[in-house]
Amino acid sequence: MPNWSDPRNAGVNAATVGVPRAARDAGLRSYMLSVYNYMASGVLLTGIVALLFVQSGMVNSLFNPATGGPSLLYWVALFAPLGVVMWLQIGINRISSGTAQGLFWAYAGLLGVSLSTLFLVYTGTSIAQTFFATAAAFLGLSLFGYTTKKDLSGFGTFLIMGVVGLFVAMLLNMFLKSPALNLAISAIGVLLFAGLTAYDTQRIKSTYFAVAGQGAAMTKSAVIGALQLYLDFINMFLFLLRFMGDRR
Repeated sequence: MPNWSDPRNAGVNAATVGVPRAARDAGLRSYMLSVYNYMASGVLLTGIVALLFVQSGMVNSLFNPATGGPSLLYWVALFAPLGVVMWLQIGINRISSGTAQGLFWAYAGLLGVSLSTLFLVYTGTSIAQTFFATAAAFLGLSLFGYTTKKDLSGFGTFLIMGVVGLFVAMLLNMFLKSPALNLAISAIGVLLFAGLTAYDTQRIKSTYFAVAGQGAAMTKSAVIGALQLYLDFINMFLFLLRFMGDRR
């Protein structure tokens, strides 16, 4: 199977040559709809798991009752999603489309466990308000990425380097505990993942022409595309929550 997950290979597929423009557009719309459906289902699953953990009281099991610090389950919930997402991204060309779908939903569910702790820090109202603000921004940015004629590929390296620098700054501020740096990190984080939303949407759109007509490859590329947009949404939400969130 060709490495369709490499954006450098997102060119014109032989399967699309000679296909009427209307048919290509219909195929692209169907493909993008499947990406958004996967992405939306992942966000919904994350939210449901987080709410269930909070309402059932299971969120308390993430902390050691004797010390108040993180329990073993907390560290499992924190690092298990990382292992799942690495398995999905690295092994995407070897696993079946069904396995890819299962790993995506497993990742979304596991992340819901770790994000349930947000309800212990922020009020439910502010979390809901931030979620809807993020959803509105995401829709606008993704629509821009889908419809714009401007090539956004030149921004990709800049945005990814920015994300790396952002997380280095976050690690540094764990020791400095600077309110000013924390505010700057939040602002830059929102802007970076806003840019990545538009960039990733355009890249996913381009990927369609590399996998069109390839069955399982289309399904797996749609899952990977959904994962990219899911991560953009979740990270934009988390950084925006640092701005808009009302702490308990």
